[in-house]
Amino acid sequence: MVNTQSRREFLKTSIFGLLTFPALSFSWNLIEKEKRASSTKVALVYTDDRKYGVKKSISLLGINPVKGKRIMIKPNFNTADPTPASTHNDTLTQLVIELRRMGAREIILGERSGPPDTRKVMEEKGIFNLAKELDFNVINFEELKENEWVHFNPPGNHWKEGFYIPKIATEVDEIVSTCCLKTHQYGGVFTMSLKLSVGMTPKKLMRELHTSPHMRKMIAEINSAYEPCLIVLDGVEAFVDGGPSFGKKKQTNVFLAGTDRIAVDAVGLAVLKEVGSNEAIMGKKIFEQEQIARAVELGLGIDSPDKIEIVAEDERSKKYAEKIYQILKQG
Repeated sequence: MVNTQSRREFLKTSIFGLLTFPALSFSWNLIEKEKRASSTKVALVYTDDRKYGVKKSISLLGINPVKGKRIMIKPNFNTADPTPASTHNDTLTQLVIELRRMGAREIILGERSGPPDTRKVMEEKGIFNLAKELDFNVINFEELKENEWVHFNPPGNHWKEGFYIPKIATEVDEIVSTCCLKTHQYGGVFTMSLKLSVGMTPKKLMRELHTSPHMRKMIAEINSAYEPCLIVLDGVEAFVDGGPSFGKKKQTNVFLAGTDRIAVDAVGLAVLKEVGSNEAIMGKKIFEQEQIARAVELGLGIDSPDKIEIVAEDERSKKYAEKIYQILKQG
C-alpha cells in the first residue's frame, strides 16, 4: 500500500490542479488497488473505562505516526447529544493527552455539525473551554470562507458536481479520527469511521447527500480525499437501532483502534452483530454493506476480513476478540 506520506505529498502537489485535471485527484487509488495491504491491525480493548480504552488501544498498535507532526483531530460532533450520539469529552481529552505524549507538535480539532449549528454544538459540549485547558486549536468548518475549501470531482463519483473538504485537511501533517459505534436511521445504515467524513463537507451539500439513492457510496467517496493516520472508535455504548443522535442503546464495552477505515468499520459492524442490531445490520454481510463495498472499490483499505488482525492483550479482550473475528469471517 502507498504510505501516508507519499499520498499526502501527491495530494499537496496536485491539489490546485484538480478543477483542470480532475482525474489526478483520485489517481492514487489505482496504485492502492495494485499495492493493497496484505493485512492490517485493529486493536480491541474490552473496557468501560474511556481513558484506559483510548490509551491501551493506541499502544496495542505499536505505532507513532504523530511525533513532531501538526495533527488535526476529526471527532463526531454531529449534535451535542450524549455519547454515542457524539464523541465523549473523556475520550477526546485522553486522545489529546496521548497525542501530546506521543510528541505531536500541534493539535487542531476540526468539525462541522449538522443539522444544529456547529458553534452551538461545541459550546454545549464545552469544547472551547476544553481547548483552552488542553492547549489545542478549534476550527469550525461551518465558518470557513469559500477559498478555504478544496474541490474534488473524480471520475466515476456519485456527487453531481463533486464535493469539498476543508483546505486545512490537506495542509496538516496527519489526521486522527475518533468516532462512535452506531446505526444510522436516515439512509447511512451505520456511522463509524467512514461516515465521519461527512462532517468534512460543507452543510450546503447535505440535501444532495440525503436525497440520493447513492448516499452510502457517496459517503465512501469523500474518504478518498484524505487518509487518517490513526482511528480510535469509542464503543463503550452503541446505538443498535436508530441513530445518529438518538436510538436504541446497548452497553458494548469496547474500544477499537487502527489505521484502516474499512477494517475498523468492519470490526465495529461485527460488534453490532454480536450484541444484536437492526435488520439493515444483521441481514447483510459486512463486506456487502455499500459503504464498505464502495470503499474497497476505491482502494481505501483492505478488501477482505481475512486481512484483519485483531490484537488484544488481557484475557477478557482476547476472548471477545476471538468471538468478533468469527463473526467477521462469517460476514
